[in-house]
Amino acid sequence: MYVSMKEMLQKANRENYAVMAINCFNLETAKAVIDAAAESHAPIIVDLLQDHLKTHLDHRYLTQPIIRMAENVNVEVAINLDHGQDIAFVKQCLHEGFSSVMMDASMHPLEKNIAITKEIVQFAQAYNASVEAEVGDMGAVAGDQYTSDGMYTDPEEAIHFIRATGVDCLALSYGSSHGDYPEGYRPAFRFDIVQTIKEATDLPLVLHGGSGAGRENILRSVALGINKINVGADFMKAQRNALHQQLDACPESDYSTLIHQTIEAGKAVVKEYIELSGSKNKSL
Repeated sequence: MYVSMKEMLQKANRENYAVMAINCFNLETAKAVIDAAAESHAPIIVDLLQDHLKTHLDHRYLTQPIIRMAENVNVEVAINLDHGQDIAFVKQCLHEGFSSVMMDASMHPLEKNIAITKEIVQFAQAYNASVEAEVGDMGAVAGDQYTSDGMYTDPEEAIHFIRATGVDCLALSYGSSHGDYPEGYRPAFRFDIVQTIKEATDLPLVLHGGSGAGRENILRSVALGINKINVGADFMKAQRNALHQQLDACPESDYSTLIHQTIEAGKAVVKEYIELSGSKNKSL
């Protein structure tokens, strides 16, 4: 079933679990994600990153085939534009058929972020699509630099933003970063940020940078009101490792066999995160 994030996140909010959003960039990665959700009877979000769509494969070649995949399974599937920063591009994606978009104007001062996001919220209504936004600075792992104090979401700013824009969900910066942490590293989370915003707004909240965040951090995040968890690095790392293993075992492997192995490896990771998020068997 092809849907927006709105209803699936509202249900997750009522029942206190999170829906997984997995970064995909082609049809094979989308198939792995949707198949894993169908086998787990879980709602799922296919996240398509703006940078990937601009540099790897255009949304015009991806959207309709992924929608067809979604319509052929008995679980809720949304396509969400991840970190859309170009207003015109965000609108193009909605016109192309995306059921959800993230308007990430978090690099701007708060009031400009509000104005840009509010415009997209109003525009998305014509498509019955949901809108995610961000307050704070969700950085990326760079060397030994992760989240710094200046990157954390200010709860009062977030509460004001939610009330001013009418967004369907909000991404928070409270300890995680995009990318792949060093082996054994676990980020320290500021759970008080999540708790304060949730108690004031009861809005579905979003954790970006779920890869490597650690089981306990994710479980506590969900318990406090995180209803969408983004994962990219762990999903893609599993597929990369599957390629290495297959080529080491059989260097002459056929390319189609290699790709099939990556799909299976990706599915396994998605299923693990579905279990951790509490969304298994939560499809309508």
